[in-house]
Amino acid sequence: MVAALCTALLGAASCAVDPPGPPVDAAAAAPAGADDPTATPTGTPTGAPPTPAAPARVPDSLRFTGTTLDGKPFAAADLAGRPVVLWFWAPWCATCASQAWTVAEIAPQYRDLVPIVGVAGLGQRKAMRDFVTEFELGGTLQLDDAAGKLWRRFEVVEQSTFLIIDRDGKVIHQGFLDGEDLTRRVAALAA
Repeated sequence: MVAALCTALLGAASCAVDPPGPPVDAAAAAPAGADDPTATPTGTPTGAPPTPAAPARVPDSLRFTGTTLDGKPFAAADLAGRPVVLWFWAPWCATCASQAWTVAEIAPQYRDLVPIVGVAGLGQRKAMRDFVTEFELGGTLQLDDAAGKLWRRFEVVEQSTFLIIDRDGKVIHQGFLDGEDLTRRVAALAA
């Protein structure tokens, strides 16, 4: 636990702006393998396995977990580095039903670029599952928030609410969106 905390603190400190200091020697700062004639442009010798990309920093807005309507664990941290749309809906809500068709239509198109995650609340699990089936939302991740934990966390006070988080983790919209506005915003985030 202490080691993980130290690692997290050191990682956070590395994101801070460096204080002014002596200029950095370019040769000393060159990536390993830069003088290797078999190296790729990234400095990795050919034939060597590529260095995995560093994971995206997890913003506070994506530091939550949940359970999907089909009982699987969900960690929002897995979405870090991408814009995300959280859609807070209730199974008995007529407005939510009208928006469900738009979500069902655009979510598969933008799944890898701008995931849309449904956050079902204010109802029973069976009613939530029936809603997903009726509006063909099976291809869209749907969280079971019957207890309202995420609704309270994001201070959602009415359904249907869309919460849009940009790729840096900043909430850039929270409130109602009609189908046209939702489609336009998701397409812009994907560009």
